[in-house]
Order: sequence, then C-alpha cells, then structure tokens
Amino acid sequence: MELKGIHHVSALTANAANNYHFYTHVLGMRLVKKTINQDDPSVYHLFYADEIGNPGTDLTFFEIPRAGTTYHGISSISGTSLRVPTDDALTYWEKRLNEYNVDHDGITKQGERNVIHFRDPENQRLTLISDETNSGVKGGKVWDDSTVPGDKGIIGLGPVKLTVRDPEPTIKVLTDLLTFSQTGSYPSPVNGQADIRVFTTGEGGTGAEIHLEVRDDLPERERPGRGSVHHVAFRVDNEVELAKWKDRIQAERIPNSGLVDRFYFKSLYFREPNGILFELATDGPGFTTDEEIEHLGESLALPPFFEDRREEIEARLNPLDTSRPH
Repeated sequence: MELKGIHHVSALTANAANNYHFYTHVLGMRLVKKTINQDDPSVYHLFYADEIGNPGTDLTFFEIPRAGTTYHGISSISGTSLRVPTDDALTYWEKRLNEYNVDHDGITKQGERNVIHFRDPENQRLTLISDETNSGVKGGKVWDDSTVPGDKGIIGLGPVKLTVRDPEPTIKVLTDLLTFSQTGSYPSPVNGQADIRVFTTGEGGTGAEIHLEVRDDLPERERPGRGSVHHVAFRVDNEVELAKWKDRIQAERIPNSGLVDRFYFKSLYFREPNGILFELATDGPGFTTDEEIEHLGESLALPPFFEDRREEIEARLNPLDTSRPH
C-alpha cells in the first residue's frame, strides 16, 4: 500500500459567489462540481479542478457564510500550492495577478523551484509552483474554456504546507503510517526558524509532497475562519485498498471516521497528533458519474442519498449562477 500523492485540499469561504468568480475567472480553474457540504446540506461545497476533476487537481471550498477572520497559528494547514506547467507560465501569472490586483510576492524561489506566493480575496494562503523540473506525478489538463491559456493554466495541486510546533509526532505519522519519506529541505522564510522539511510519497514530484514547517514563534493553535484550510486528502487507488488503510489505522488505535461514501469518492478521516485533519480518498469513481463532461458544475449536483431532499436543500441555499452559454 502506497499513497499516490495529494488528492484534494478543502478550505473555507464566507461567500460562494465571490469565491466562484475568483477561482474560475481570475485563476481559470473549472468548477467541476457544485454540490453541498454533506455534513451540513444548507451550504455549498464547490470543487475547482482541471478539465474533468482528475484526482490531485481539486481545490474545494465549504461555504460558511458567517465565517470570521482566520488567526494564523500552529497545528494548521498553512499553505496550498497550485501547479503551472513551466517557469515561463509564472511570468504570465505575475502579470495576470497584477492586472487583477491580487496580493502577491512576485516570482521567488522555494528550494530549487520557482514560485509565486499570493493570497485570494479572503487571505487564503496560496502558491503558484512551476512544474518545469517535475519528474513525478503528472499534472492534469487545463479546461479548453478556461480564461487562462492551456500552456499557462493551473494543472493541479502542488505541495501542501503543515505548520506545527513539535514536528516529531507528525513525522512519525507521515513516515511510519502513511508511506511518506523525507527527501529534502529548504530554508524557512521566517528568520530564526528551522528549515522546512519535504516529505514525498508515491511517484514523488510536485503533486506528492508535504512540506513541514516548525514555528516556535506562534503563540497558539490556528483559529480557523474564512480563508483557512479544513483538511488535506491523500490519494488511495481504490476502495479495497482504502479498507486496508482503515484496518491499518485502527490497528494503531487512531480514532477515525471509518469508511465514508462521498459518492464521487470514498473517504476515511483522522487527525494526526498535532490535530491536523487528514483524509484518505479513492481516485474514483469521479465527477463525471452524475454529469456529462461538457456540463460539469452548471447545476446543483446531489448524491443519490440526498436527492429526495432536493426541494428542501435548494430552498435553503443562496442562488449561485454557474451556468454557461452554449
């Protein structure tokens, strides 16, 4: 059993309409699924990805309309990377972010890779990372109708950064339980802090890394709000393998959710010792299960086990027009 890389990252937004505009119009990602938070059907769960939502390309958002400010701290998922094909693409993105008045730090280095750190309108901490030298997990394909050219667009999720005070318990879970191994490090951008360690699984590369940051200068755990990350999910090949992971996690006496049917994939959730929520998710069946490829994300998609409540659910949701002319 070996995890294949990052499956998706799920974050919080206070405004689904503004979120939809930024991630589709400004960043050029495709909304591949407009559905509900299955744990709270009164709010949206939006999935942005490549052309069909291939595993490893999904950045998702739960809408929490009254979400407050995020107060950054330890025990958090403190950074999400989005892969672009080349270094040249970053030059395009630097101009585009300026054009749309997006807060960013310009093109810089993260280890040996070129990156642009930037923030969305809710201060979501994001990084565009170049796949110029990537030889690991392949990226996805930019949607043909994206607002961004195909050779410049976002092709998937890159490294996810975790921030903790005591790294050893997290490292133990990553390496002894979850098949990651340390493959490198790079200097922290924060003066006086230890190098950020890089952990890799599966084929490796930008789509299969966790970056572990140690901070002893942050006074307390992060207080999540709009623009914070809820959890990171790792790729499992299929449901049979996921059941084996459940047995493995239970054998370690780690509290977990058991197998959960999310319809588009099967999942298992647990918290590592520093309190960060991890999910293991299967690669399939995928987002084309209930919608045609050309119409992904245009209407409210409900898993079959919610369909009998459609009228009630739609009445409680704020209207969100994601239809496109054809």
